[in-house]
Amino acid sequence: MQASSDLNNQNISSYGSPTRTFYESFEQVDLESGVRLGPLTVAYETYGQLSPGKDNVVLILHALSGDAHAAGMTENGRVGWWDGMIGPGKGVDTNKYFVICSNCLGGCKGTTGPPSPNPLTGKPYGRSFPRITIRDMVNVQAMLIERLGISKLHSVVGGSMGGMQALDWATRFPGKVKSAVVIAATARLSPQGIAFNWVGRNAIYSDPISACGTPEVDSDSVRMGRGLAVARMIGHITYLSEEIMERKFGRKLTLKDMDGIRYSLGENEIGSGEFEVESYLEHQGAKFMERFDEDSYIIITKAIDYFDLESQYGDLTRAFSTVESKMLVLSFTSDWLYPTSMSLAIVRALQTLKKNVSFVELDMPFGHDSFLIPAAMPKLTRIMRGFLNGV
Repeated sequence: MQASSDLNNQNISSYGSPTRTFYESFEQVDLESGVRLGPLTVAYETYGQLSPGKDNVVLILHALSGDAHAAGMTENGRVGWWDGMIGPGKGVDTNKYFVICSNCLGGCKGTTGPPSPNPLTGKPYGRSFPRITIRDMVNVQAMLIERLGISKLHSVVGGSMGGMQALDWATRFPGKVKSAVVIAATARLSPQGIAFNWVGRNAIYSDPISACGTPEVDSDSVRMGRGLAVARMIGHITYLSEEIMERKFGRKLTLKDMDGIRYSLGENEIGSGEFEVESYLEHQGAKFMERFDEDSYIIITKAIDYFDLESQYGDLTRAFSTVESKMLVLSFTSDWLYPTSMSLAIVRALQTLKKNVSFVELDMPFGHDSFLIPAAMPKLTRIMRGFLNGV
């Protein structure tokens, strides 16, 4: 592992330049479940230059399948998941701000999670990894920020699960957060959201490899090892919208010269979709299996399920009573997973308390994932730049 360096000497450029991942080690963290987890490693990346007063820090909080690599390019050519938003002159302008993005607790990209070795056994935690919550993720982020000598954040910015973390930051660390940007998020996961996560986890639980814990796959067992891929397909459907799926795929077939009905049922159909939308989902599922860990998927989706500020505090006005941050809440017209009504519940509670809150609903067809789509970056950039500069 590479030790962290002096933050004042870091200057990492944006798109096209290699990025570096840093690591911090902690003795332990006390989880909401009562379990004490440790030793603990946190992986993070930084972009831009830290100001002498350490007062220009923007903490980026990733969604379910994200990681610390938010911008720039790795040595193997992988571009950051929000590279369109982070960099010189972009929405989060690294000419002005020092950006930090860490892999969340429970993840599989450097921060302690199910793939990490359990110090008691020397083997990966797997599903013995303790239950975690969004609050636990934020507590680990707070430990990292303190370790880096930063007393107050200019902003915390997150979409989807990252937006949940931004809400938790604003409610529990009011003196440490000047502003917060909550994008396509909710203060409590809906029963529908819990249901989709449950079906995704069941796809993993039902996988024969997953069930027996062995990686062997023989040629006659084509279903084995696909649990995580199926979970991703289910999730990916919720991230899109009906309009964009109609626009991108319609009812187009993968074989242009097909006429009549030639499908086959049973195992022969697995992995060989006839419709373009089926092939697209197969591709997304296969890519996800290459880069993500199924037990991290289980742990993180359970943390999302547990998130419910209303029940935790009694209601949202009580939850947000401590908020001192300037707040920006963004939603998208086509997001049916975390629809605008959920964002408005957050906004109305903040308005009731006369907090400093702005709200924008963007008319975009891309669904829940709108904040990650390149076509959405120009509008998002104008909004983000204006808000961050006005804090």
